[in-house]
Amino acid sequence: MYRIAIITASDKGARGERVDVSGQVIREMCQEFATVTSYAVLADERAPLAAAMAAICDQDQADVIFTTGGTGFAPRDVTPEATLDVVERLAPGIPEAMRAESMRITQRGCLSRAVAGIRGNTLIVNFPGSEKASRENLGAVLGARSTHRDADTHLSL
Repeated sequence: MYRIAIITASDKGARGERVDVSGQVIREMCQEFATVTSYAVLADERAPLAAAMAAICDQDQADVIFTTGGTGFAPRDVTPEATLDVVERLAPGIPEAMRAESMRITQRGCLSRAVAGIRGNTLIVNFPGSEKASRENLGAVLGARSTHRDADTHLSL
């Protein structure tokens, strides 16, 4: 079983004003092959998001961090920047595949600013904040998932 951390970036969610549906979609879609080791709803703030991701990676708490929310064009959408602050190597093919799948569904699919990368032995992937888009994008990623672990990288997609 993979170890997955889920971080939702949502000001309203962090204040308890909105239920985190996209984070729950990710949890449900991964339950057959993964255990969620960490779950947090954080405000759309770059430094706390980056600190949370770095801590999970550096403490080897998860093989994968899936973030949801904060990938759009709004001024407070900073999840990609927070992710870039902590990753050591980019994995551009993952968000490219997600955008390609999204473009098959809606022309707005190209508007996602999601990124993916690796810090230590942990892969970090950004997903949109909407339930529908998270489901579609995670489906694109899981379709590319292999079922073996690599001794040096823990997770191989």
